[in-house]
Amino acid sequence: MTALFVVLTACPPDHADRLADALIAGQHAACVTALPGARSTYRWQGAVQHEVETLLLVKVVAAQLDACLAALETLHPYEVPELVVLPAERVNAAYLAWASSGLPDTAQA
Repeated sequence: MTALFVVLTACPPDHADRLADALIAGQHAACVTALPGARSTYRWQGAVQHEVETLLLVKVVAAQLDACLAALETLHPYEVPELVVLPAERVNAAYLAWASSGLPDTAQA
């Protein structure tokens, strides 16, 4: 059975569509959901930062996970992008079949 993962990554709002489009166009993810208006607080270079970001929920099957992460590392505007991978414990069978249907031919073998 195909495994599904959710990759969390926060980005500047003006980069969200570009990242989502690149992941879908490159067949690195089945779906990207953008949640605008996230407020992140973190320490960067010794100072506490507050940023409004868009949180991307990237749904990706196991066969494409490494390619998805590599694409995000390359395309993400942050020096240290947040890339948190969560396994999906239970997934609707029809959704999982749909998510797997868009794989490149080399990943289906």
